[in-house]
Amino acid sequence: MPIDTEAQFTDVYRAHYEDVLRFVRRRAHPMNVDDIVGETFLAAWRRRRELPEDPRPWLFGTARKVMLNANRGMRRHTALAVRVQQAAETGGHTRAADPAVLVDGRTDLAAAWQALAPADQEVLALHVWEQLSAKDAAKVLGCTRAAYAMRLTRAKRRLAARLGPTATTPALATTF
Repeated sequence: MPIDTEAQFTDVYRAHYEDVLRFVRRRAHPMNVDDIVGETFLAAWRRRRELPEDPRPWLFGTARKVMLNANRGMRRHTALAVRVQQAAETGGHTRAADPAVLVDGRTDLAAAWQALAPADQEVLALHVWEQLSAKDAAKVLGCTRAAYAMRLTRAKRRLAARLGPTATTPALATTF
């Protein structure tokens, strides 16, 4: 779906802005949401002539990459601040940093999902919150449909195990 005019891009923006905003809100710190959504649509504008017929999965994948880049930048910034603080405390002498200090905290997607690995949270979120088909979710994650289906099955099992015996109720089975 090549987009040649500003009006066509505006239509895509209006049609998908709320979905992208919800996608990012569930995953990013509230202070970063607007910047991530803005960068996502900026990337879409720059690649507007290459957007697929259904740009929603592409937009989610792009937002995910923007968030990953932002997280890497924040970890680098935090690591630098720790090194500067250590240098100040030791008078410039370096020492091995405690790995626990360097680990950047993760945003909690939801309290019930805290115990799950981030990869499991992402797979389940694409399925439940974003209601993407297996094909579209695989595009977002950059994997095959079969790989996505296997990841989803495993994530469902891990979630069910964390929820205990009530996870086998029909209501839960239809939700996930």
